[in-house]
Amino acid sequence: LACESQNFARKSRVWLIINMPPKVCVSTGPQQQHGTFFEFRTYCIHPCQNAAFLSLTNEKIHLRTAHSELVGYWSVEYGGLNQVFHIWKYDSYSQRAGVRAALARDSDWMEQYISKAMAMLTSQNNEVTYVVPWSKIQQPPKEGGVYELATFQMKPGGPAVWGAAFKAAVSVHGKTGYALPVGVFHNEFGPLNRVHVLWWYEGADQRAAARHKAHGDPRVVAAVRESVTYLDSQQSKLMFPTPFSPLN
Repeated sequence: LACESQNFARKSRVWLIINMPPKVCVSTGPQQQHGTFFEFRTYCIHPCQNAAFLSLTNEKIHLRTAHSELVGYWSVEYGGLNQVFHIWKYDSYSQRAGVRAALARDSDWMEQYISKAMAMLTSQNNEVTYVVPWSKIQQPPKEGGVYELATFQMKPGGPAVWGAAFKAAVSVHGKTGYALPVGVFHNEFGPLNRVHVLWWYEGADQRAAARHKAHGDPRVVAAVRESVTYLDSQQSKLMFPTPFSPLN
């Protein structure tokens, strides 16, 4: 009886091994291939200090850009009052740490800017982002215009779950000429599963007209309908570049 039980157990193990499903390789989607990241910063300004803050920053921003690369700096017009939004590029976290340490030792920066600017702010926020593998930051075809920062809070799971659908929705807007995607960014720190698209338009009225046409375009409708199944929430800000913004 004992031998029969052992034979049955061995046969059962063999059956399980033969009939087990193949291992599933779990992927998180396209991987970041380099250390370059972009820090998003949003500052809220005391309403009575908005003009003074922008004037001071315009005058003293060279002290800051002497330490690291500024990608763009904007004043928010719609979607947030008395706010500025700026993007800084870093090659690594150690580079950023070095920049922050150097700024703290820079007496001109601290005395001429920080000592005055901090009193004008009500809050600061930052997020660390990577440009998604299928995007790159590009300059608009002409100076001026307006920028829209569209932020999408996607469902948990990462690009492996919603990346293809999101890429299709963004790409169809660019290919059809409704908007120019300046860059597409995926959060690393801050709210996770968050994606930002920085769009450029010639003006606010051109954006309104383009969106009206896009809403009736079956190519756009089909792509968006697929991507929104992975979407939790979204928000947008319309922004004007400052005179000292590299993206202008």
